[in-house]
Amino acid sequence: DVTEIEEKEAQAKQEEQIMKEQELSNLLHEKRYLKALGLAISLDRPHTVLMVVKAILKETNGRKHLEENIARLRKDQKEAVLTFLVTWNTNTRNCHEAQAVIETLLKHEAPDSLLQYSGIKSAVESLLPYT
Repeated sequence: DVTEIEEKEAQAKQEEQIMKEQELSNLLHEKRYLKALGLAISLDRPHTVLMVVKAILKETNGRKHLEENIARLRKDQKEAVLTFLVTWNTNTRNCHEAQAVIETLLKHEAPDSLLQYSGIKSAVESLLPYT
């Protein structure tokens, strides 16, 4: 019978998830946005990433801080943010944040580099009608 082992594994995963949620909350409270962005992306939480972006933009010199944080993300993290912002851009409440991130990506990434992103073609096609 492996039921007990499976229950322990599920409980361990749930505890790990709770720990990550707490860590994310602490990072936001401490205004450690780069780590918060990375953690929210790794948890695959588009809404949380959006909340981090909004928090950065509310800071003094928010655009500059956003550029610094987005530029320091790894390529796979930038790809994830790109897929998230396609959805954000379709909502008028979140389109300004999406446009700020798009602007940052376009400023700091070479066109050849952007073309290497997975899903860039569908992302651009989805962004065009709303941009």
